[in-house]
Formats: sequence, C-alpha cells, structure tokens
Amino acid sequence: MPSKNMLPKGHRHRSVRAEYVATRGVEVPSPAPIPILAIDTYAPGADSATHTILAPAAADGLRLDHYLAHAIPEISRSRVQLLIENGQVLINGAPARSKHKLTPGETVTLHGAPRPAPLEAEAEAIPLEIVFEDRFLAVINKAAGMTVHAGNAAPAPNAAAEDPEGPEPRPAAKDPRTSGTLVNALLHHFAGELSTTGGELRPGIVHRLDKQTSGLILVAKDDRTHARLSAAFAARTVEKTYLALAHGRLRKEDTTVTLPIGRDLIRRTRMTTRRPIEAAGVRSAVSHIHVLERLETPFGPFTLVEVRIETGRTHQIRVHLQALGNPVVGDTTYGAAAVLRSPSLLPDQELALPRNFLHAARLALPHPHTGEPLAFEVPLPAELVAFLAALTQHGPVLAENRDGISPEGVEQAT
Repeated sequence: MPSKNMLPKGHRHRSVRAEYVATRGVEVPSPAPIPILAIDTYAPGADSATHTILAPAAADGLRLDHYLAHAIPEISRSRVQLLIENGQVLINGAPARSKHKLTPGETVTLHGAPRPAPLEAEAEAIPLEIVFEDRFLAVINKAAGMTVHAGNAAPAPNAAAEDPEGPEPRPAAKDPRTSGTLVNALLHHFAGELSTTGGELRPGIVHRLDKQTSGLILVAKDDRTHARLSAAFAARTVEKTYLALAHGRLRKEDTTVTLPIGRDLIRRTRMTTRRPIEAAGVRSAVSHIHVLERLETPFGPFTLVEVRIETGRTHQIRVHLQALGNPVVGDTTYGAAAVLRSPSLLPDQELALPRNFLHAARLALPHPHTGEPLAFEVPLPAELVAFLAALTQHGPVLAENRDGISPEGVEQAT
C-alpha cells in the first residue's frame, strides 16, 4: 500500500533536488533563548517573596509551565505545575493554568518560593553503622540505596484548602518518601541531639551523598558544630576521597577536572558540564582523579580510580567522569550500560550492578572545636568487592595497587 506521504500518482517524477540545493548550507535559525530569572529559591524570606515578571518575546506561544521551568533552572517542570495548582502563579492578576500559552508582555506573578513545602521526617529504628561519635558530631557509613533526606513532595489533594484566589499553598501531605532515609535513622539514634540549621527535613545534615553512593558522611549534633563544619567545607579543609570504577581506560595516571557543573536544562534530573560558568545555577567544580588499577576483563577495559574532590557539587564525580568519556559503572543516568555483556562469553553470562560503583572511602578534617586531626576510612562494601571479583574472574582484584587507599580495606569487606 503506498505511503500517505508519497506524491500523488502522476507527480512522482518530481524531485526535491532543487529545493535541497537551494537550502544546502543555510542554517535554520534557532529559537531565541529564554532569559534566566534571578530568583534564589533558598534566600532568606523566599517563602513569602513575590516576583513579578513580564513575559519576554522568547516566551511567545510557550506553555506557562514550560516557560517557568526554563526561566528558573533550579526547579523542575513538575514543581512549577505544583506551584500553579497551589494558586501561587497569576497571569495578569488572575489564577493561571499550566497550559496557558503566553503572549509577550503578559504579567506573570509568583507568590512564594517556587518549591513545595518541606516534608516532615519522623524517627525510625533503621540500623546505622556509626564509625565515630562524640558530643559534637558523628560519622556514619551510609549504605547504597539509602536517601540522605527526603526531597520536597507534592501535597495531596485537599479540596477544602483550595482557594483559587489566594497565594497560600496547600499544606503538604504525608509522603512515602519521608520514610527509610538517613534522617529517619538519625532521629531515632540521636533523638534531640541533632542540629536544626538545615530545618526539620534535614536535622544534622551538613553535606550529602547520592542515594546509590555508599560511604562516609558527617552529622552535626548542634547548630554551633553545624556552622563550623559548614565553614570547614567552604574553606576546603575537609578532605573527601572516593573510590570509583569507571568504564574504559583513563589516559593519564593523574587528571584534574575543573569543568563547572549546572542543571541539564533538557534532562532535568541530570547535571551537565556543557553550560557556561556565567549561566545561572552553574558553579565551579574541581575533581582530582588518580588511577589505582587498570583492569582488562572479558567485559572490556575498566579503570579503578581514587577521586579527591575540592568542591561538593551535585553528582560531581559522576558528571566529571562522564565528561572524560568514562562513566561510573552502574550509573545509567550518565551513560553507563545497565548490563555488561562479553563477546567471548555465553549470552547468559552477563553482569549487572544495581547501584553506582562509587564509594566515599575516606574523610579527613580538623575537629570543629578542638582542632584535632580526624581521619576515617571504610572499605568497599561487600557487593562492590563481589562485583569486582566477578568482573575479573581471576587474580587479586587490586594487584599492583599504587599509593592510594590500601587493598587491605577491600579484603576486610569480603
């Protein structure tokens, strides 16, 4: 049956060659970029601030939620839609709808921070591996799969609380994401002994690890300690060292990556190094990568590396290794294969890692009150040791280890 896209019978001798030649080399004009709005969603008073915006020419014909998600890079489109549903967005003074098509010059008004109200965390009796504890701080060895703290969740429908004329958001409802986090465990183990600087959702939390990253994380027990630890991170006197298994062969024994990191404006759950440092939300990032071992396996080449980071940007090590063309094993978000296969093995002989091969192995810092040097180290967790053994299928995993984290730590985890 002829395609519906074919020319009508009797006209199929016509050619588009002339049109092709005429337009060859002519660049199709790109749409005008959407200006980024200078809105700090976490600035003091952000929850009660009001922002008035005139829709720019670049927003002509765009849906309201699409425009705001691009104009405020640090929030997602779903959060923008939540803001609109809460009645916190007005168009020319009237309640807005997500699918409203903008016209240049229209007045867009935002009431409050473009983020939902924080969730509330409750204590849960979740096992914790406490590496160190005194009356000021604790050091935890976090398992992969555990979120550090709950994110912001959408409030549940509440018709009685809806007021299309008012700017106040509906109250947040209990959300399953508030359960099973490191914060839930901390509230149980250190009841009443956690800093409040991070708010009710993040008691004691000074820095974070990604959900699928294991290893050492600091916890502050009071606000004074929290402030001093935050200052130490800002002054880069906290040394954080990670172990990672990367795809492929890193060319140099030692590499320093200084690419800035910001939100990927297309795939908003990811970060990217492709945006300029001048762009809103893009921050400098420094990672020092040292090769520990090069592995030649039936599944291809891999490189075990030690990474010391000077900055703590979201997904920093994962993004920097991807930028080198060597994504972290198991990190499908940044291009790693979900399943490893080998042309030399049977089809059913394949490997998969349900987490990222990234582990916060070492943490060193001066004690925030005494100044005493503190240093902690934890071995690779058993699942990563087992994966390395299955990957190589012969010999010691860290043979010819260089001057990095000792192989004894790996042996202890087996």
